[in-house]
Formats: sequence, structure tokens, C-alpha cells
Amino acid sequence: MKNTHSLNFAIALAIGLTAIGCKKQTAPTPPPPIVQVETVKMTDMPVSAEFIGHLDSPQNVQVRARVEAFVEKMLFIEGTEVKEGDPLFLLDKKPLQEQLDAANGRLAEAKAALKKYEKDVARLEPLAKKRAIPQQDLDNALATVDIGKANVYSAEANVVSAEIDLGYCDVNAPSSGLIGAKQVSVGSLVGKGEPTLMATISQLDPIWFYCNVSETDYLQAKDQNNRKSKDVADIPITLLLANGQEHPDKGEIVFIDRAVDVTTGTLKMRVAFPNPDKILRPGMFGRISADLGKVPGSILIPQRANIELQGKNFVWVVDAENKANQRAVTVGEVLGDNIQILEGIKAGDRIILEGIQKVRDGMLVQPKSGKEIATAAKAETVKLEAAKQAAAKQEAAK
Repeated sequence: MKNTHSLNFAIALAIGLTAIGCKKQTAPTPPPPIVQVETVKMTDMPVSAEFIGHLDSPQNVQVRARVEAFVEKMLFIEGTEVKEGDPLFLLDKKPLQEQLDAANGRLAEAKAALKKYEKDVARLEPLAKKRAIPQQDLDNALATVDIGKANVYSAEANVVSAEIDLGYCDVNAPSSGLIGAKQVSVGSLVGKGEPTLMATISQLDPIWFYCNVSETDYLQAKDQNNRKSKDVADIPITLLLANGQEHPDKGEIVFIDRAVDVTTGTLKMRVAFPNPDKILRPGMFGRISADLGKVPGSILIPQRANIELQGKNFVWVVDAENKANQRAVTVGEVLGDNIQILEGIKAGDRIILEGIQKVRDGMLVQPKSGKEIATAAKAETVKLEAAKQAAAKQEAAK
């Protein structure tokens, strides 16, 4: 009986040891993931508004032919600066010179006729006083003198008109500016039936920028400037060109239309920019940025911390127990790499910038600042480099 109990105990012990040997060891719990965090701070947020528009000259002066004639010479170089009064074209003067000569001839005839009429009156007046001739003859002579004077005035006007037309053959620059391409060539007939466009001169300094401003942007700018007791015209304006470069000179609002366009809900606005180097040209497209000041007590976070999902925005926040929590936030303006947060987080909160893909709601994490992560990465690099050098020495010693 005693042997039986001993046998049973041995079997039970063997089974127990076998079960213990077959049981898997529990894997160690991984450490919490490292995430880069940043503490939220309040700041003065710069407020600006951007508008797309185009440039144009304050004066685009069209040079047109004012008489019918053939172009004889072109006296300027296309695409260069011209001054007011500079000669541009010379038209064929011969036909108009002939018209002037004919007008002078008719004037001489009218003056000669007037002298004759005046002599007739001088001869008839004594006879009329003596009643040697009818009074009607003297009256007719006096009327003829009046007609002769009118003919002289008319002839003089024709001479002046012919002189003006002849002067139009010398086509001079009506204003200073940059002249564009010629629209006519030597030998072309101009001024037939209508004043032919020959060239266009544009004033380039200053140059104007035209754009349309929404009611909302206009009222926002007005509200910001009212807080500073400034006028809308005092807003600093920056011009951004099509290549992304910023024009070195600031602009000034010189015109805002009197009424809102009911079809678009916008106001037409004009901004003047200095253009001493004549780099800006009419027709160029660009953007202007209006500096509306700063909004104190704003919260700005890096855009990479904001997660947009199905039209909603979320930010991961690390609490005092180093647990990650996802919060819904309301976003505002985007400023470069940052975004404004209107609701959802406050100053002092720690938000996750890097490592978002590793966390889950309520998970314990190891929050590190960007500086701490960079320091740790540098130390790891130094450690690896030292290990490589040690391995290389051991290999060389063999």
C-alpha cells in the first residue's frame, strides 16, 4: 500500500513538472512610445488679407493719327522711354501743304475783295449825301463790305485749320512714359475715316493694382483700423508677383469704389505702388497682402499637429498623467506653417507634434520636447560611431 502511494506521488510530481516546463514565458511589456510635444502658448497673431488682381498704368495714352496721310518716317525705338513732345512719326506733308497754300490764296482774295468793297462805300457815301445816287445803292455797298469782312474771317479760319492739319503731320508724344510697339508701318495710310491708332504710351511710375474686395474683408479691415484709430487708406500693402517675389516698395490704397457690385458682392479697389525701376508692367497678375495688424491672446499651433477627418479637426493632447487624449478643435486662419485654434485647447496644454501614428486614446506615452529628442538622437549617433570605431580596432588587431 505504501509503495502505491509513493508511485502516485511520483507520477503527480512528474506531470506537474512537465506542465511547468511546457508553459510559455510572458513577454515583457513594451515601454510607452516616445512622442514629441509642444506646450501651447498665447501669442499676438498677425492678421492679413490677400487679394488677386492685375496691374495697369495710371495713364495709357493712345497716339492716333489726326489727319489723313501716309506715314513717312518712324522716329522712335519701340519699348523705350519717351518724353512729352518727343517726335514719334512724320506724315507726308505735301497734300496738306497744298491745302494750306490754297487757303492762303482764298484769304488773299477775300482781303482784296474787301478792300474793293470799302473803296466803293467811300466813293458812294459823298454822292448819297448830295442825293446824287439812290440811298439803296449805298446800303447795298455797305452790306457788301460786311459780307467781305465775313469772307475774310472765314478764309482766316480756313488758313488756321490748314495750319493745324499740317502740324498734325508731326506726331509728337502727348505725354512721358514707356512707348509700346508701333501699330503702323512706314508707307501706311492713316486717318482715313477714323483716327488710326499708331502707338500707346504708358506711365509706369507709379503703377496701379486693381482688385475686388469682398464685403467681409472690407468690414474686417475697417474694424481693425477703427481699433487703432487709423483709416483704411493707411493699411500697409505688399505686392506679391507671379514668380513669388515680393515687390520691395509698399503700396497705398488710393481708391475704393463708392458702391458694392450686387452681382459679385465686392468693392473695386485700386492700390498705387512705386515703380522706379519700371519692372512692373500693365497687364501683370499678382497678389496683394494687406497687413491688418495683430490679434492679441491668440493660440497658434503647427499645422502638422492638426488632424482633419471628415470635415472635423482634432489635436492630440498629453495630460498631467502622460496619457494621450484626442480633442476636437475649432480652427481659424492659416498663417504659413501654423494654424489658429479658436476652441478646444488652451495655453499650457501639451500637444503632440510627432509620433501621432503611435498613440491611441488613453495610451500612456513618453512626452519629449524637440530639443530632448534631438539630443537623444545625437547621443545615439555618437554611441553608434564609437561602437563602429571599437569594432574596427578589434578587426585590425586580429
